[in-house]
Amino acid sequence: MQVIEFIRQQFMESGHVAYGETLSMGEHMMQAAFIAEQTGCHKELVVAAFLHDFGYLILGLPEESTESGIDGFHEDIGEQCLKGYFPPLITDCIRLHVQAKRYLCTVESHYFDQLSKASRRSLAVQGGLMNHTELCAFEAEPHYREAIQIRQYDDKGKQPYLNHPDLDYYLKLTASCLIRTEMTRSRHIEVA
Repeated sequence: MQVIEFIRQQFMESGHVAYGETLSMGEHMMQAAFIAEQTGCHKELVVAAFLHDFGYLILGLPEESTESGIDGFHEDIGEQCLKGYFPPLITDCIRLHVQAKRYLCTVESHYFDQLSKASRRSLAVQGGLMNHTELCAFEAEPHYREAIQIRQYDDKGKQPYLNHPDLDYYLKLTASCLIRTEMTRSRHIEVA
């Protein structure tokens, strides 16, 4: 199976899952990408914003699942599934966007207050504030600054109504960032 077709399939199967009270997971992901693109950032960051919650699509869990104490580690699932098909900048941002929330809550006192209710509640399940060791480890990541950018697009991509390009537009942009197109059977992630 081609990677882009696999991504499309996940959007078709799980993109409709509720994300907060006003939009779907797929809509949220496209909004984050649109906002990234509107800021003029490089296409790889737009694609990272588009795919940042891809792990939720694979798991079939809404973001609010963390409110119930369920952490599906969607950031790790998304990164593991897409690693090797996209440059490290993209997959690192996917893996680090939850850590970026924890980081920002730790280093910027006002950041927590601007989070959505769902993001605030999920923070504890996702590890809460970072300790000194975690802060240093996050800052040692080669793409931590870009992951912070993706986190900010993630936070802004929760609007009830936002006109943006369609799924095909983002899939085409995503395809332009591929470093390998064909998925092997061993790469498919089985979720119990």
